[in-house]
Amino acid sequence: MKSICIDDKWSFRRGFVDSLGLLKDIPGKEVDLPHDGMIGTPVRPDAPAKSDSGYFVGNLSSYTKYIMIPKEWEGDCVGLKLDGAMMNVTVDVNGCKVGGQHYGYAPFYLDLTKYISFGEENRVTINCNTTMQVNSRWYTGSGLYRGAQLLHGPRVHIVPDGILLHTREVRDGYAFIEARIETENTTLEDRLARVTVSLAKEATGEVVTDVNRVIRIGAGETETAILAINLKDPLLWDCDEPNLYNVTVSLQNLGTYRTHFIPEENSTLDEAPTLFGVRTITADAVYGLRINGKTVKLKGGCLHHDNGLLGTVSLYEAEKRKIEKLKEIGFNAVRTAHNPPSAALIEACDRLGMYVFDEAFDAWGIAKRSGDYSQFFDSDWKKDISSFIKRDRNHPSVIIWSTGNEIPERGGLNNGYSLATDIALEIKKYDPYRPVSNGICTLWSGLDDALMAHQSQNQNSSEGLFDTTWETVTEPFTNGLDIVGYNYMEDIYERDHEMFPERVILGSENFPNQIGYRWPLVEKLPYVIGDFTWTAWDYLGEAGIGKAAYVDENDEDNEIKRTNGWALMPPSGSPYPWRCANDADFDITGNRTPQGAYRSVVWGSGSTHLFSKDPSNFGKKEITTMWGFPELFSSWNYEGYEGRDISLAVFSNADEVELVQNGRSLGKKAVTMDRPMPCSAVFDTKYEPGTVEAISYRAGKEVSRDKLVTTGKPAALKLLPEKSSAAADGHDLIYVGIEVVDSEGCIVPNAAIVITGESSGSMSLAGFGSANPITEDDYTDGETITYRGRALAILRSGYEPGKFRLTITGEGLGEAVFEGNIG
Repeated sequence: MKSICIDDKWSFRRGFVDSLGLLKDIPGKEVDLPHDGMIGTPVRPDAPAKSDSGYFVGNLSSYTKYIMIPKEWEGDCVGLKLDGAMMNVTVDVNGCKVGGQHYGYAPFYLDLTKYISFGEENRVTINCNTTMQVNSRWYTGSGLYRGAQLLHGPRVHIVPDGILLHTREVRDGYAFIEARIETENTTLEDRLARVTVSLAKEATGEVVTDVNRVIRIGAGETETAILAINLKDPLLWDCDEPNLYNVTVSLQNLGTYRTHFIPEENSTLDEAPTLFGVRTITADAVYGLRINGKTVKLKGGCLHHDNGLLGTVSLYEAEKRKIEKLKEIGFNAVRTAHNPPSAALIEACDRLGMYVFDEAFDAWGIAKRSGDYSQFFDSDWKKDISSFIKRDRNHPSVIIWSTGNEIPERGGLNNGYSLATDIALEIKKYDPYRPVSNGICTLWSGLDDALMAHQSQNQNSSEGLFDTTWETVTEPFTNGLDIVGYNYMEDIYERDHEMFPERVILGSENFPNQIGYRWPLVEKLPYVIGDFTWTAWDYLGEAGIGKAAYVDENDEDNEIKRTNGWALMPPSGSPYPWRCANDADFDITGNRTPQGAYRSVVWGSGSTHLFSKDPSNFGKKEITTMWGFPELFSSWNYEGYEGRDISLAVFSNADEVELVQNGRSLGKKAVTMDRPMPCSAVFDTKYEPGTVEAISYRAGKEVSRDKLVTTGKPAALKLLPEKSSAAADGHDLIYVGIEVVDSEGCIVPNAAIVITGESSGSMSLAGFGSANPITEDDYTDGETITYRGRALAILRSGYEPGKFRLTITGEGLGEAVFEGNIG
């Protein structure tokens, strides 16, 4: 069926709308989809989800659009497809309920044919309900955050997401591909139809092959056409060379078949496109993960679904920017934690070359939060699995399916062992070609009371709950998994290989500050195929899980020190107004953090990275949560600390590093390769304004250097647009970095300046704020305080070409302006 974007000009209302009368009584605001109905609402200290949601509060929201359905479509099929809607959604057409969807992350399709009036405007009203708190462990957003499509096709048509392409083998200059095309006949007669599959190079548009076959489709039935495609001289897809093909599938209704064929005078034609990449996947304990026959180690990062200042709005430009930046520091894989991603993210990964560990659920039947998906799991999981697998299965970036994350049923409760197998087999029903995994964690939950109590009493004992309890308890849960995901369990990789020599292991979630000494193990062990950090990109909610604190080294009674950081994570979470997790390689505005710089060095970057520590904490012990990273600054601005002790950290994979302060060498230090921070060196000195520089040497020769410079006072605002033009399609974005600079144009890294932003013309200000993880900012109101000298404005295009103007005003710094055209 053909897809028509209907994202423009929806009427958005707070509250539940169930009648035409309420539409008139409740004023609506015109919005373009995708739209997050939560991001512009105030945060509150009494938010039911507290730090889980970043202190945002769930709400009821309604979206309405009047859609003209052409008279000439009468007799055809019409449907609505939503890539995701948050959550507990009902869809009405002309006042009649058509259907609903509980799971906010799964795409879904509704057939509208029998509810619409042809040749007239039809009212579509979609209600979303995120009030069932607490419904998640992170910020969910609300509403139609992934957009909407109207689907139209003849009575004999290709089923939405009914295309499956699979590369069986690449050999001797050919790719041998199998296509399975699901078709549907909604007429009252049996039909013969011709299915044609055409492949064109995405880069040039050149059609390289097309194949076809005729099938019979019974009245009121579906039928799958199976075609073999022998593609000569294929362009292969992998993360380094993401070659794509545009596939067009057409279905021509040839006529009726009773006891013989009766040609159709006016035969109908349906078409559906998909992206496709030619690549093969295998995974075993001998050679590990192989893409196109080559062994690959996954340098992975977990991603939640929000886009920072935009909330959960998913647009291709936002997802593309994220993937581009991750690739720059060495990532080659992302895990969609802990839910199906947007179609936009998957497309970005296809086009840019990023492997995807595509995840289904955070909870099955046992709840993690009182209002979560567990309430609907039993009735909905098969439907939701099929919809997201069918949407993503042609995309070459998707290389592994995940049935879930840290599922409480991993110990067998709630029929968990059988469920685990059933879900894996259900996935393989729709895609038998990719490996299936699950992110399994230790047994801090998932056991009954008696066993849990016994574990607590004997966790360091080999009696009763012996050393391999986890393996014993979870082994039945791994039935059906091709790859077993280990969350935070690197220490048992080698032991488990002895127990399960055929098992393929994936570090599905791991602590960010341990990558330096964990990655060499991943490279060493062929049966371990990669590592995924928690997380690659900062996000809203789970606020403060990467916090740090300093304590007096001599204070033995300090609670944070005694609990080794656990006191930073009380049961109620981080205090208001903590908003972000603060645990990632990039902050929510897309600036690389020291953690990201460190990871790039571990993964082989030859660059040197120099950071300072706050001198007010010198001599104190720094303690972080397990997801934390040492608190480091790209700053040499410490007025008032002249002559005081200060520490500097250098990240480098060279042999040794020299530190030079204001032209004086402070000596060289060997780069340590020991725990806890391989690829680093630490220097202590006395703070004095000026310049401090780190120089890396290998075999006595300089390989790279980095420096910190004391800047002047804030003097101006500097705008750094990441591109100069945009398309007038309602979906394009321009990211504009904002820096507070001194008179020399250098960013002032400790500047906290109140700034305002205003846009006019053909682009709107879609997001405005900073990366500060502790804030009450409303990212939609055009006001913020710079954080470490930076902020970000995000412009979104409208549907009309024309000029635009962004004006940023800083307290005492005047204005900075960015202008341009879209079209």
